[in-house]
Amino acid sequence: MSAVQRAFRNPIAWALAAIAVVLAAASIFAVVPETKQALIVRLGEPGPVYNPYQPNEDFGHTGAGLIAHWPFIESIIWVDKRVLDFDMQRQAVLSTDQLRLEVDAFARYRIVDPRRMYVSAGSERRVGEALKPILGSALRNELGKRPFAALLSPERGEVMDNIQNALARVARQYGAEIVDVRIKRADLPDGTPLESAFERMRTARQQEARSILAEGAKQAQLIRADADADAARVYAESFGKDPGFYDFYRAMQSYRVSFGVDGYEAPGGASVILSPNNEYLKEFSGRR
Repeated sequence: MSAVQRAFRNPIAWALAAIAVVLAAASIFAVVPETKQALIVRLGEPGPVYNPYQPNEDFGHTGAGLIAHWPFIESIIWVDKRVLDFDMQRQAVLSTDQLRLEVDAFARYRIVDPRRMYVSAGSERRVGEALKPILGSALRNELGKRPFAALLSPERGEVMDNIQNALARVARQYGAEIVDVRIKRADLPDGTPLESAFERMRTARQQEARSILAEGAKQAQLIRADADADAARVYAESFGKDPGFYDFYRAMQSYRVSFGVDGYEAPGGASVILSPNNEYLKEFSGRR
């Protein structure tokens, strides 16, 4: 029996051979998941990218799956395809109305060019670290051009777009795409500046409320004057058409108030004694 035949009959040799095959396969083949991009680096130089990010791609129809590479010559750099984010440290910003603001912000981004990312930053973690100071600088530059009230108005959307565009120009150098930039908080420092700002805001709102009330009172007077003029015109027209009916109608209105009928009460609650022949009661005697 030869040495080769004895080796194949030895179970230990079979186990060692199986382990060697598994190790060789593990060093040659790799499985790229749906959520990762695989950058092949050959002797320090970036090569092909497996399962690269593609806008609007369907899950399950990407380049994920089994790949092969040369061991010891090529290495795999894993890059996340999902949206990443980083928080900016709290920044002090001075607005145009000389208010010192404490601003917290965050940005969301995605690596879309792993080769450029590898050359410029080396890893996806360093991309976020490189973009943090850029976001802080863009915030200070943009908010320093505007008053504090701009952050409480629709103008805030324009502010965020400008900050995102400034950050996106730098992010492209790292193979990244900025998805969104948001300000979490923009507060005044505790103490006197905050109380002064609140007092100015309260005064401005009170002035606005007084202006609205004055305008409402003016409009009410105009409407009331127009209504009185229309009523006088209608009374005059009715008096001209039928003076007798006009006298009768006005007398009925006076009786309604004086005698307290239909829920009306006589003002003052005084008692009046009149003669049956009094001119005021002529409508009760009928027309002749």
